[in-house]
Amino acid sequence: MIRIFFVAVAVLFTCWAGSAGAEDATVGAIRISGPWARATPKGAPVGGAYMTITNTGNVSDRLVGGSSDVSNHFEIHEMSMDNGVMKMRPLEKGLEIKPGQTVEFKPGGYHFMFVGLKKPFEEGQHVKATLAFEKAGNVGVDFAVRGVGAQTGASSEKMQMQRGH
Repeated sequence: MIRIFFVAVAVLFTCWAGSAGAEDATVGAIRISGPWARATPKGAPVGGAYMTITNTGNVSDRLVGGSSDVSNHFEIHEMSMDNGVMKMRPLEKGLEIKPGQTVEFKPGGYHFMFVGLKKPFEEGQHVKATLAFEKAGNVGVDFAVRGVGAQTGASSEKMQMQRGH
């Protein structure tokens, strides 16, 4: 009985910890979920951010850019492998998101770059930005800042609970 109680508490805490981060956002048929960014070392000129974008509509839309007060420039990037070499490039024309498609922005793949940071991203803080979509328009996004080496948007407390610590 006590074990069931602790399992129930752990499940409730995991749900709470997951929702304590950045919030999802919607504009038109575009749904943004799980926005997060990595903390940056002092003096770093750039910062990376990630999320999942789903087009719930029946026509394509294009993520064409964004902006933020925390950096001089905001770019959409893609990382890919070319003959065993990882390459990163900005997507100058943005990224098409087809009807019903979900695109995951994650380390080693699509991501956002805040270029010319005005101050470091610190774990536990939030970074605000505006994303621009060709059809849906602009939407404000609140990125929860995770640790420097984070690989997911889950908080360190949530990751420890999932691992059973």
